[in-house]
Amino acid sequence: MIKVFLILISFSYCLLSAQQIVLVVADNFDTSKATLSAYDGDKQVLKDIDVNIGKNGLGWGLGVKKITHNTNEPLKMEGDKKAPAGIFDIGFAFGYQDKLDLNIPYIHANDNLLCVDDINSRFYNRFVNFDSGIKSFEHMKRKDQQYKYGLVVVHNQQQEKKRGSCIFLHIEKEKNHPTVGCTSMKEKDLLKILKWLDKEKNPILIQVPKIYLPEVYKLYPELKKN
Repeated sequence: MIKVFLILISFSYCLLSAQQIVLVVADNFDTSKATLSAYDGDKQVLKDIDVNIGKNGLGWGLGVKKITHNTNEPLKMEGDKKAPAGIFDIGFAFGYQDKLDLNIPYIHANDNLLCVDDINSRFYNRFVNFDSGIKSFEHMKRKDQQYKYGLVVVHNQQQEKKRGSCIFLHIEKEKNHPTVGCTSMKEKDLLKILKWLDKEKNPILIQVPKIYLPEVYKLYPELKKN
């Protein structure tokens, strides 16, 4: 049976009611390094984590809420090796194990699970378990350990052509190694995040250059207390 998995497992809630916030802050749009912090309400729950972002830095993505920004700044596009900046739902977790005891939905990344980055496919930016007629895709069961555990960042859910696909939080290839558009970190740090997340607390990812922190604080003033 053919299956297509939406990048988003839907939760019906008001964006600003998010209790769990993963905040990733980079020094600027061009760096491939950033710092991740995690908040439950107004309390930081994990120590700051060093993460890798896109080799070419950040570009504004398509999330669940726009941050007011300058129009001449880069946009996230397919193949640009930039990680998306903005505010995004955190979707489901995935990994190589059949099952994982988490408080968010989990999908087994078996040998057939693919994420489609073919901009001309109707399955663009979707998970599928077949490759018939799809010209470009990513195997979710890799030969390395980068997708041993991961989280889906719900970017470009409307499948806007060329605006980027298959964005994840995942295990880093090696220390200080940039990604082609995702956000990566040490396995132990990713596991801490996975075990902490709870779908009932409406988790989101906010990823921005630090000049946009004032805009983030307007939306989420509890973060400014830290």
